[in-house]
Amino acid sequence: MDFMFNLFPIFFIIVFVVVIGSFIVAAITGVKEWSHNNGQPKLTVNAKIVGKRENVTHHNHNNGDQVHHTTSTTYYVTFEVESGDRMELTVSGSEYGMLIEGDKGKLHFQGTRYLGFERIF
Repeated sequence: MDFMFNLFPIFFIIVFVVVIGSFIVAAITGVKEWSHNNGQPKLTVNAKIVGKRENVTHHNHNNGDQVHHTTSTTYYVTFEVESGDRMELTVSGSEYGMLIEGDKGKLHFQGTRYLGFERIF
């Protein structure tokens, strides 16, 4: 039994370091992508919407006898440019609802950052 009591602090420290390390890596990755996008030129290209998808995540938070549920949705649209290359960009929920597969128009983007889409009728 002594062995378990001696092992617990080591296990706790390892889990703590892994969790904090994950947060640090996520923050560094986000800052890196933001910085990379800021260094890219703002481009406008002819494009066609070829796909849409959404990623829904559910979170449950327990606080004593109360359970709190939250849900978040990330929206993605896949654009195909004239060369045949495709890019999937994250868009807001309102943009997602306005864009329809098959629409053609001018895509405005900067790196991996979606800036807008002007439909051509």
